[in-house]
Amino acid sequence: MKVDVLTLFPAMFAGPLDESIIMRAREAGLLDLRIHDLREYTHDRHRTVDDNPYGGGPGMVLKPEPIFEAVEALASENTRVTLMTPQGRRFEQSIARELADVEHLLLICGSYEGFDERIRERLAHDEISLGDFVLTNGALPAMAVIDAVTRLLPGALGDSESATEESFSDGRLEYPQYTRPAEFRGMEVPDVLLSGNHAEIEKWRNEQSQRRTEERRPDLLDGPE
Repeated sequence: MKVDVLTLFPAMFAGPLDESIIMRAREAGLLDLRIHDLREYTHDRHRTVDDNPYGGGPGMVLKPEPIFEAVEALASENTRVTLMTPQGRRFEQSIARELADVEHLLLICGSYEGFDERIRERLAHDEISLGDFVLTNGALPAMAVIDAVTRLLPGALGDSESATEESFSDGRLEYPQYTRPAEFRGMEVPDVLLSGNHAEIEKWRNEQSQRRTEERRPDLLDGPE
């Protein structure tokens, strides 16, 4: 999978995307990830990417020219151009699975007061938000999307079942997990997990997953509105 990121803050991506599963996916050739500085697509000596909004108001708005030029340089007919913006679809595991099937993903990180509307109208195929809150810019949301999508790429995880047996994989929260020792400071691992009875273990895990979801995230059980 190929992922390009267009951002005003490329240095923010150094570190988080050079560790752990993402690093291994890149080294294995599963993920072709490239970070691009939006200012490289400007032509004035001040490298201007924003301007005052027409009609007045606070803040600055990202100009169309650099973003149009960047998309025209980076995108092809197989590219899905996605804006990282608070106005987008709330990012969920189902969207991560959707994006994992995309051949080429181009993430454009919002900044300031957002995008000139013509960018939305002409360039964007999709808009994604991490939730109902506002961050300084779209770099952190882009990293979250890349991380979630990379884990779903075939071969990215050491255990192929890891991506299917975790929270949100079946619309519920994951069941409780335990490891050695079997007893720690008076707290014991449930007997069923030590029994070796796989049918009972599976039953227990399903029950615990359902109970935990009902207690903590009942909205997940309601399904899409």
